[in-house]
Amino acid sequence: MEGMQAYGAGKAGGAFDPVTFFQQPQTILRIVSWLFSIVIFGCIANEGYINRPNEVEEYCIFNRNQNACNYGVFMGSMAFLCCMAFLALDVYFPQISSVKDRKKAVLADVGLSAFWSFMWFVGFCFLANQWRMTKLEDNPLKEGGDAARAAITFSFFSIFTWAGQSFLGFQRYKLGADSALFSQEYTDPSQDVAGAPYTSFGGDDLESPGGGAVGQANSDGAFDGTGGYQRQDY
Repeated sequence: MEGMQAYGAGKAGGAFDPVTFFQQPQTILRIVSWLFSIVIFGCIANEGYINRPNEVEEYCIFNRNQNACNYGVFMGSMAFLCCMAFLALDVYFPQISSVKDRKKAVLADVGLSAFWSFMWFVGFCFLANQWRMTKLEDNPLKEGGDAARAAITFSFFSIFTWAGQSFLGFQRYKLGADSALFSQEYTDPSQDVAGAPYTSFGGDDLESPGGGAVGQANSDGAFDGTGGYQRQDY
């Protein structure tokens, strides 16, 4: 049972190996997506609001559209939290003994990763369009231009990192769904102690050297009341 796996992880109760964990492609993509979300959030929150020389109130650098900056900040912060939650789930995943629960976790990974990939596609199109429509007179000093372009660029990259996570999650789902061993009712062997069959101490009837069944003979003649007392010669 050591080599068998359910949805990309072995049986529950194994020791956590950080080196193997951080070398997995899925973990690498999660960390990269986590870093991208920090960059997007930081660029917009720190340098995404500017004002004209004759104005006091600051506006969003993306065509003075507050919704564009709000979308980028919200997406960056929520993607950051989502990556942290998925990394925690990946650490805990091998400890889940129920295959049904593993299936639910993998399906959630596939669905949410695909959702985030789509949302980053929408965000990239939104930010790029608003940046294209930005007027030069709104930012004559060209402040925050590098931060705006960085937010757009990493939004584009985030599409593929989240899509990659969804693809890897789908591969894990296929691995578990196609395995005949891990059916819906399968429970990890290390957790299924009560399911072990009971074996009697004596086992089956033993055959005596003379060919007779010792166990059967003893049971037939024991306490039947017909044998009476027999004197033993020493």
